[in-house]
Amino acid sequence: MSPASAFTGRTRALALIALAQFLALSVWFAGAAALPALLEATPLSAFRQAALTSAVQAGFVVGAVLSALYGLPDRIEPRRLFAIGAAIAALANLAALALPPGGLAMIVSRAIAGAALALVYPVGMKLAASWARDDAGLLVGLLVGALTLGSATPYLFNLAEIGLGWQTPFALSGIVALISSGIILLARAGPGLHAAAAFDPDAIQLAFRDPALRLANLGYLGHMWELYAMWAWIGPFLHAYWALQARSGVASAANLSAFAVIAIGAIACVLAGRAADRFGRTSVTMLAMAISGSCALLVGFLFEASPWLMLPLLMIWGMSVIADSAQFSAAITELAPADRVGTLLTAQTAMGFALTTLLVQILPLWIGVSGWSYAFAPLAIGPAVGVWAMWRLRQRPEARRMAGGRR
Repeated sequence: MSPASAFTGRTRALALIALAQFLALSVWFAGAAALPALLEATPLSAFRQAALTSAVQAGFVVGAVLSALYGLPDRIEPRRLFAIGAAIAALANLAALALPPGGLAMIVSRAIAGAALALVYPVGMKLAASWARDDAGLLVGLLVGALTLGSATPYLFNLAEIGLGWQTPFALSGIVALISSGIILLARAGPGLHAAAAFDPDAIQLAFRDPALRLANLGYLGHMWELYAMWAWIGPFLHAYWALQARSGVASAANLSAFAVIAIGAIACVLAGRAADRFGRTSVTMLAMAISGSCALLVGFLFEASPWLMLPLLMIWGMSVIADSAQFSAAITELAPADRVGTLLTAQTAMGFALTTLLVQILPLWIGVSGWSYAFAPLAIGPAVGVWAMWRLRQRPEARRMAGGRR
C-alpha cells in the first residue's frame, strides 16, 4: 500500500469512527434536552429530573465494568460490538416514547441506554487509537470532540418542528444512533489494534498506590466533578436565563444556546489534543481547569446580565470544561505498566462517571436552595483540586514519560 493510499485509508476510517460516535452519543443527553418541555407536560420531583441523566451515567459505569470483566472488546470484533451498543442505546431511547414521562420505567430505559453506550465510547476510542502514530493525544481529542458534539445535538433536535414535543430529542437521537450502528461497520481498524490484557481487579490498587497514577486520577476526578453536571444543567439554566430576559422565542433561544455552549467544546478537544502532544499534558489540563473553574464561579453572577456578556462567558466555559478530557486517559496510558493499562483506564472511567452520577443528581437540590445565581459555584471545587493534582504530578520524575517528555 502506497503512503498516499494508507493516508487515505486512515483518514476515511477515522472520519467514519468519529461520525458514528457523534451520532450514537446523541442518546446521552436526550433526557436533559427534553426536560423543560417534559416539565410542561407533567410535574416531576427534583430527584426524577436529575435521574433522567444520572441514570445514564450509572448505567455507563455498570456497562463499562462488565464489558471489561468479560473482555467483550476482545471476544466480539470491535466494530460489531460498537454497532450492537449503538443499536441497543437507540432502541432504549426510542422505548422512552412509549413509557410514562419521567416515570421509573423511563429512568430504567435511560440506564440501559447508558450501559449500551459503554460498548460505544470506549470501543470507539480503541478503534481510533489503533490508527495512532505520534498523535495519540490528537486522535483521542478527536473522539472526545465527537462525544461532545453528540452530547450537544439533542438540544439542536429540540428546534425541529415535528409535532412531538418533549419526545423530539428521544426520537431523533434514537434514529441517528441506529444509523451510527451501520456507519461503524464501514470503518476499518488500524494496524495498532491488539487484544487487550485481561481485566485484573488486583491491578486497580495501583490507581491509588502509585503516586503518579493517583495524581492523574485525582486530576481526572476534579475534571469530571464539573463536566457532566455542567452539561446536564446548562439547558435548564439557559431556559431560566432567557425567560428572565423576557425575549420572545425563549425555548428556541435556550436550546440553540445550550447546543452552541456544549458543541463548541468539540473544537477545543481537537486543539487541546494537538497542544498536549506539543506542550505537555499537565500544562493543558491545568490551564483548562483553571479557566473552567473560574467560569463556574462567575456565570451565576451574570444571570441577570446582557446576553452580550453571558454568552461569551458560556462559550469560553463550554470550550474549557471539556478541552482537557482526553489528556487524563492519555496520561494513564503513558504512566501505567503496559499490561495493566486497560484495567487502569477502566478504573479511571468507572470512578469518574460514578462521581458524575452523584453530582448530576445532587446539583438540582443545591439549585433549589441557592437559585441560579449560585447554581454552578460548587462545580469550581473539582477543577481547583484537579489543578493542584496535575501541578503535583508535573513535579514528579514519572511525568517525563508523558507526551514524549513534555509532561
